[in-house]
Amino acid sequence: MSLARWELLFHRPPRESHTFFSGDRRRPKLLRLISFHNPAISVGNIRQPRVPSILPVLRAGISEIPSAVSDADVVFLETFPLKRTRTVSFSRQVEGKVSVKVGRVDEEGSRLQVIVCCNLEGKWILHWGVTYCDDVSSLKICSEWDQPPPEMRPPGSIAIKGYAVETPMKRSLFAAEGKVLHEFHVEFESCKTIAAINFVLKEEEKGAWFQHKGSDFKVQLVNQLQQGAHIEPKKKSFNIWPGPFDQMSNFLLKPDVSHSKDEGSNPDILDPLRNRIRISDFYEEYALITEEFVLNTVTVTVISSEEDKNLVYFDTDMPGDVIIHWGVCRNDIKNWEIPPAPFPPSSKIFRQKALQTLLKPKADGSGSCGFFSLDKEITGVLFVLNLNKYTWLNNQGTDFYIPLASVKSFYHQRRKDLTAVEEQVLSIEQEFRDGNQQIVETHQDCYQASYTDDIILAIRNLVTDITSERCKTEKCKEAQESILREIEKLAAQAYSIFRRSTPAFIEESVPEAELSKPSKKSCSGTGSGYEILCQGFNWESHKSGRWYGELMPKADELASLGFTTVWLPPPTESVSPEGYMPKDLYNLNSRYGSMEELKDLVKRFHEVGIKVLGDVVLNHRCAHYQNANGIWNIFGGRLTWDDRAIVADDPHFQGRGNKSSGDNFHAAPNIDHSQEFVRKDLKDWLCWLRKEVGFDGWRLDFVRGFWGGYVKDYLLASEPYFAVGEYWDSLSYEYGEMEYNQDAHRQRIIDWINDTNGTAGAFDVTTKGILHTALEKCEYWRLSDEKGKPPGVLGWWPSRAVTFIENHDTGSTQGHWRFPSGKEMQGYAYILTHPGTPAVFYDHIFSHYQQEISKLISLRRRCKIHCRSMVKITRAKRDVYAAEIDDIVAVQIGPGNYEPSSGTKKWILFAEGKDYRVWEAS
Repeated sequence: MSLARWELLFHRPPRESHTFFSGDRRRPKLLRLISFHNPAISVGNIRQPRVPSILPVLRAGISEIPSAVSDADVVFLETFPLKRTRTVSFSRQVEGKVSVKVGRVDEEGSRLQVIVCCNLEGKWILHWGVTYCDDVSSLKICSEWDQPPPEMRPPGSIAIKGYAVETPMKRSLFAAEGKVLHEFHVEFESCKTIAAINFVLKEEEKGAWFQHKGSDFKVQLVNQLQQGAHIEPKKKSFNIWPGPFDQMSNFLLKPDVSHSKDEGSNPDILDPLRNRIRISDFYEEYALITEEFVLNTVTVTVISSEEDKNLVYFDTDMPGDVIIHWGVCRNDIKNWEIPPAPFPPSSKIFRQKALQTLLKPKADGSGSCGFFSLDKEITGVLFVLNLNKYTWLNNQGTDFYIPLASVKSFYHQRRKDLTAVEEQVLSIEQEFRDGNQQIVETHQDCYQASYTDDIILAIRNLVTDITSERCKTEKCKEAQESILREIEKLAAQAYSIFRRSTPAFIEESVPEAELSKPSKKSCSGTGSGYEILCQGFNWESHKSGRWYGELMPKADELASLGFTTVWLPPPTESVSPEGYMPKDLYNLNSRYGSMEELKDLVKRFHEVGIKVLGDVVLNHRCAHYQNANGIWNIFGGRLTWDDRAIVADDPHFQGRGNKSSGDNFHAAPNIDHSQEFVRKDLKDWLCWLRKEVGFDGWRLDFVRGFWGGYVKDYLLASEPYFAVGEYWDSLSYEYGEMEYNQDAHRQRIIDWINDTNGTAGAFDVTTKGILHTALEKCEYWRLSDEKGKPPGVLGWWPSRAVTFIENHDTGSTQGHWRFPSGKEMQGYAYILTHPGTPAVFYDHIFSHYQQEISKLISLRRRCKIHCRSMVKITRAKRDVYAAEIDDIVAVQIGPGNYEPSSGTKKWILFAEGKDYRVWEAS
């Protein structure tokens, strides 16, 4: 059978998305909606769950439901959106065709071109991806999608979730003749390791998807050959391999995949074109079948009756006959059983494991409903919905589960626990308010009141988080503890403010030499708040073989420029010379220098008062040996792991561990951090680096690959002074244009920081991306979010935001995401005056920008701007952005005119350059 996807659009795990009731009815909150076609349902207006006051007179089981039900009887209520696809009716279909052409661009065949055309009116988007030759099995092309390499993407393309690209189709030159209306064109080198191009078409205005007979289009570009065979490609021959159209919703939710780091180090993909030949010169046309997404809902209500029964009521607005395929379970194992007789009307037994009950059409024709009663010894109900012979709706690939056992007692106990927690929090908030008022009275001209207001707001948000936990039946205690730990941190910050006789963060004047030394006091991974980070290498630094020695004489210069912390490249032996494909973790003789040279360099930085971060790669590790199947998954060196240390869902390396807790990095075995022996070995290694080398903290590579909770474990064990994670994914774009609201992007980064329990910061990729567009397109209004705060991570959690404009991946000779040329100093004027922890790239420090950067750093240090400094955005217009920081520094970037308001302050211009100016209050 084919399963249509039933997606829950709640911000809760499927098995925890329950709402319990006792007297007062609380409706579940929809956190995210997706717009689909349905005349009865629209975004922001989804029909709310309702308790039926009059239920249809149906008999089910041995009791009859009362005709009237009060809210007090309801112990469970939840409405779930159901997403399905349907073929557009014949009367609404428009006859259309899609054509695909593959041909050689030149006589030698060194370049190939693929052209996709559509002859229907509309605003067409090609949603496409590629299959790489390393993903091709010995028999056929697999169904996985990957993003094409950047140079292959036509202008206007935007990345979608790391597994696809969307490219607007252009109106063809031949449209006037009625031949073709829209086309997509891509060229690439025939030697590229592209085995197939996968695509579907999307009509943007109507939200309709067009497929090939209900499946993805797959244009095969190579033929797989048997070992030693030789087959000539046939002219005009071409295969389209349809994969399930469900694939689209699968890959849209899959993690990003990067092919940028040393794929050649994987022995299995060194020769991706071996035993394959190119297919070229063919043309085919296909009729289009139109499908559209439809959003329906199903409401499940559990009612406690006096006859020691639970009544389970289903109400759905799906049209036509709807069959509920259901069973019961009596324990937590959730094995399907047939419920005890008598059965509801219109029920059939299915393979002695379940019942199939036809729901009754509602009188008003708005859908179907039905109910049945169960003894209270039944712990839960399992079900899926059946619409027809081929369409089943389930819960994201699993059976849907409704708990029945002791739901009322569970709710009362959990509500009691949460009430106690909330009372404690409200008591803390009142203390904060009292202290805040005292500060206002004592320091009328200081900004602490605003700062503590932010703390109170943060606590309110945490209270909301605790309140939302009442709907969970599992792991509720752990979630509460995590939230309370964060409240404790906020309480400590506020308490330190209230106990001071002078405003927070306003310190007595100290000599510059003393200020340059970082505070000796440290906390796990968060530093002192005054860090200024230098990335001490670029993508080419390994080439000399003695980078440590070259950096040694620069230690004094970096200290004099005002840097407090330096980030060094990965120190371990690595398959790739840059260090990001580690092999033997305890072998510190790398392309950057020897272990002794590294230790000497770290010692030298410490002598000049600079902390040192090591770049550690924990997500993946390259193997030393092949297993019996020829797969590289046996590790040597000091940590002799086997395939148990590799995640089970890494497609290339036959791991026997558990499934990955994050995104896979395909070029090397992804390590399974759920294994206790792996975590112990990595904690021992990090502690060894701290003690043996002298590293003060970590830059954590590719942290999207594993759960942030493991990072917390590693940091608590190694106790770094400062730690920052590289959590990198795509920002939100629409039609090739960056969206103004990037809250979802920065929320993903903050979610990871939360997973670490706040023990690490993260690079503020959101801020970098917004700066790109704002400066490049003269759209400086983007630098203020809807609430008038900085739009990146630093606007929400500045103490954990490490801001930057360039690094070894984005700039240098790689240039994957280079900052707009000539506008670098505008970027540095922004990050070096704003809160967060600024990071400066090596290539910019030792360039003609050095003097301007040095001047901004000296101002930041003199004015004591720190990671939690207060920002007041004073202007965010098309051509100018301006802000005041801690009421002592004002900054303007952009070509527009701006002068800070005088008022009671006198502003003195301190630094200026191309399209930026910085003032200091006298």
